[in-house]
Amino acid sequence: MSGYTVGEVVAEHTYGLTRDTLVRYAGASGDFNPIHYRDDVAASVGLPGVLAHGMLTMGFAVQPVVEWIGDRGWVSDYQTRFTRPVVVDPIEGASVTVVATIGAVEEGALRVDLTVTYDSATVLGKAQVRVTLS
Repeated sequence: MSGYTVGEVVAEHTYGLTRDTLVRYAGASGDFNPIHYRDDVAASVGLPGVLAHGMLTMGFAVQPVVEWIGDRGWVSDYQTRFTRPVVVDPIEGASVTVVATIGAVEEGALRVDLTVTYDSATVLGKAQVRVTLS
């Protein structure tokens, strides 16, 4: 497979999250756990603040890869571990940065490794996207 180099950064994007983002995601997903929108509930269970939904974070983290690959292929597998929460401040929100790097080049496929950070800390561990090429 030519044209792709292990270690090559292929996409990068920073996403801004607000409390409004969380409410909209809750409506779309049906996940109305109050730790995603109420400070008092988050504090009562020992959290540092209102948290972004893990699946929301996972969902937007793959988006730069989807946009980069376009019609040259498709995402055939996506796996990650949740390592740290994304705390969404009521005023300033939160910024999450995604960097997508070629991790492996295979026959007809690529493994793209994602580095997903918030507040200088990795929030998704071993985030890997397998892209099957057309």
